[in-house]
Amino acid sequence: MKRIGIIGVGEIGRAIVTGLCDGADESPEVFLSPRGAGTAAELSSRYEGVQVCADNQEVVDRSEMVIIAVRGKDRHEALAGLTVDGDKTVINVMSGVANDDLRQILATDAALVRAIPLPAVRERRSVTVTFPSHPLVDELFERLGGAQPVADEEAFNVFSALTGTLTTHYSYLATLTSWAVGHGIASDDADRYVRGLFQGVGRALDDETRSLHQLAADHETPNGNNERIRTTWFGPANSEALNKALDGLLGDLN
Repeated sequence: MKRIGIIGVGEIGRAIVTGLCDGADESPEVFLSPRGAGTAAELSSRYEGVQVCADNQEVVDRSEMVIIAVRGKDRHEALAGLTVDGDKTVINVMSGVANDDLRQILATDAALVRAIPLPAVRERRSVTVTFPSHPLVDELFERLGGAQPVADEEAFNVFSALTGTLTTHYSYLATLTSWAVGHGIASDDADRYVRGLFQGVGRALDDETRSLHQLAADHETPNGNNERIRTTWFGPANSEALNKALDGLLGDLN
């Protein structure tokens, strides 16, 4: 795929462009919508093959593959009146917006594929869930860290719900830092230590020969500190609450 358009240049749009262009041996031409003008202008100045278009229709017309990355609530305003020819491939990265909904808005016979790219695609290290499987789309995300096609939209929504836990993880780390500060540790020292602690956890996740349960066991000593926090704080009640929250989100996504 040599010509890629992106409508909606926010955090995910920026990450996709960076992953495709930063240090790559061969980059596609990328056409950006003027939506998110500051980010679009910055990317076009940084990468030779990235251009900002006058409007969304120009993005579509100049591209073989179009990534729609606007917020779901803005989709009608952003996509109204667009003409998308049937030979295009459209990637829908809008959370909670089904392909049937998008096809109705665009009134097109073009191939539509849902995807969940995460910010780490900028480093070409993030697996992206797709539905339905499409050779060109899966090839694109393989370049960005890997593609994981799923069988149906119900399975896709399960993975989409899992992404809703990301900021909870960051808030958990921030809470640890705040606790340490409350016990007299300098804020910068607490922040640095917590970041280093969990960066090590992230690196351990690269070892796919061990299950997540096994990784937890390998980092835990019987009757030790880790076991104490896990069993007293993340016990059955908190686990049930997390499952309930995910079930509620999944219900809304379906």
